[in-house]
Amino acid sequence: MTTILGISAFYHDSAAALIIDGKIIAAAQEERFTRKKNDSSYPFHSVEFVLEFAKLQLSQIDYIVFYEKPFLKFERLIETYTAFAPKGFSQFSLAMPVWLKEKLFQKNFLINQLKKHKNSGKCEDNIFFSEHHLSHAASAFYPSPFEEAIVLTADGVGEWATTTIAIGKGSNLEIKKEIHFPHSLGLLYSAFTYYTGFKVNSGEYKLMGLAPYGNPKYVSEIKNNLIDIKEDGSFRLNQDYFEYTTGLTMTNSKFDNLFGEKPRKPETQIRQFHMDIASSIQNVIEEIILKLTKSIREEYKIDNLCLAGGVALNCVANGKILKEGAFKNIWIQPASGDAGGAIGACLAFWYLEKNKERQISDNDGMQGSYLGPEYSEKEIESILKEIGAIYESLDEDEIIKRTAIDISNGKAIGWFQGRMEFGPRALGARSILGDPRNPNMQKILNLKVKYRESFRPFAPSILSEDISSWFDINVESPYMLFVAKVNDKIKLEMTKEQKNLFGIDKLNVQRSTIPSVTHVDYTARVQTVDGKNNNKYFKLLKKFKEITGCPILINTSFNIRGEPIVNTPIDAYSCFMGTELDKLIIGNFYLDKKLQLSKL
Repeated sequence: MTTILGISAFYHDSAAALIIDGKIIAAAQEERFTRKKNDSSYPFHSVEFVLEFAKLQLSQIDYIVFYEKPFLKFERLIETYTAFAPKGFSQFSLAMPVWLKEKLFQKNFLINQLKKHKNSGKCEDNIFFSEHHLSHAASAFYPSPFEEAIVLTADGVGEWATTTIAIGKGSNLEIKKEIHFPHSLGLLYSAFTYYTGFKVNSGEYKLMGLAPYGNPKYVSEIKNNLIDIKEDGSFRLNQDYFEYTTGLTMTNSKFDNLFGEKPRKPETQIRQFHMDIASSIQNVIEEIILKLTKSIREEYKIDNLCLAGGVALNCVANGKILKEGAFKNIWIQPASGDAGGAIGACLAFWYLEKNKERQISDNDGMQGSYLGPEYSEKEIESILKEIGAIYESLDEDEIIKRTAIDISNGKAIGWFQGRMEFGPRALGARSILGDPRNPNMQKILNLKVKYRESFRPFAPSILSEDISSWFDINVESPYMLFVAKVNDKIKLEMTKEQKNLFGIDKLNVQRSTIPSVTHVDYTARVQTVDGKNNNKYFKLLKKFKEITGCPILINTSFNIRGEPIVNTPIDAYSCFMGTELDKLIIGNFYLDKKLQLSKL
């Protein structure tokens, strides 16, 4: 038996993963334990979890692999500031002490952190370092169901690479082409995230959600001034408009002057201008991605595509790649951001350094991404008793039936089942559920439960067997990483007056018979459910379909704005009591909000 511990840390979304003999056993993000969103610290709790789950001590781990090479990253830092000197000295002087103290001597720092675990053994003897983009590519290719695939990785920046093309075949994985910093799709999108007033490295999905409310008015300004796009999808950014190489902000005054406004201050009003900016950059990103994928398909003549890196979480662009049809099959790593690098580092080491033969799963190796902690019925009941919760213990069939009825009656449900998801999406284990047919449910969940911006869309979970009857997509989408149009037969035509509405006013127009999961552009971010990895959630969808005729549920992450997805039963109960959720279902325990309030 060979055990490999993977670690991603020190930038954002720290995580740990464990593989045994090439199989992914467990993985978790540090934020879920510390309750600090996008926690970048050493993932002590995540390491503890994966070891405990496998009933191993750190001393029993054969290899520890970090997801990137700090010396190469340090080289980029030095060369960047040298190239732009003396501009950027203030940022350089702030960054350098941190690098010298922690990051440059990362191996020693890692050893010191690892030794804080019990029975750490001689961990200093078995630490290795992968490359950032190789870790990403490995996380996408090796768990995929493909013998051979092109692997496209795009993010902010690794050591030097920002976009890479790799070819995976069997156990082999080789990076063929790279685009280097400062030219980066991830940083370009983050610059617009910053400009529209959202938080960089966590608010990019808000920018994507805002885009359909706007018109792409500024595409020509972006393409004529900010980025030079070649026919093969390669690109170069004009650094005159950006500040991320030398300053503490993403953009500069020249960027502001190009669009005629300064960056929106967070929490201030979002206007039509910001919606048009969001629409424009989304349009440009899609154009680049489509050119890239088309050119690599023509060059390498391989039918399968794997995607990883933060840009792979742009599910609208993913939907366009699928619709374009250049590839027969597409598989996307559900934890495409840096967290997934922990898995990729393990797999890259196993196959490329240890030269192991690859075992391809019929489905995929991520097991639905249900790789986190779980709690037994006994543990859950003990916790509920300890916190003084009022609950009923029901059998599984009754839990499913009652939950389905509650949802059909307009109730908002906290759903906590099985192993926690790894990655940014709730996939039916740590979810808030609602009725997609209810036209008010989007507003209710956004404003009364999630406490977030009203424009934010919700995703539908749908039975795999029914997907093509409701959406214009005919492939599995278990990880909620494709956007698709709703079918014409469930569309509701808009009046002339409704078509003339602008901005947020569009939100109030029902566009389909499932209005709470249909975005303003008639699309939805679809999750298919087939029962292979989450049978209880599958049964719930079946029961809801039996009751209502609709095989779809609203599925959004079980958290409130600014907080990570809930991890423990205590997290779930706290979120339940601190919001206007009506019911909480933890395992086979049923909790009614009214009963909890009656005891206060």
